[in-house]
Amino acid sequence: MNPSSSPTVQIPSVAWWRVPQMWLVVGGPLIVVLASLVMVYIAVTHADPVLDKTAFERDRAAASVLQGQARDEALIQLQPAHQARNHAASPVVPQER
Repeated sequence: MNPSSSPTVQIPSVAWWRVPQMWLVVGGPLIVVLASLVMVYIAVTHADPVLDKTAFERDRAAASVLQGQARDEALIQLQPAHQARNHAASPVVPQER
């Protein structure tokens, strides 16, 4: 039997979007791109406000005038987040006054 006389099988052509393997290859990166666009939208529309340094200094001065427990609570609320976080994780327990 020679190769030229063998019957050829006709494979029906299918649209590219109907092939499931194509969606496995393209679907993952497409989902990642869409998710990143959503994250950019959220970051742009819900930006954190810029804090006013003069208002912070005014509140800090007002808190330093207070006495005892009220002063400590007011100053803790005015601490930057990284200082409060590091203090909360420290093994040192502050002594009672």
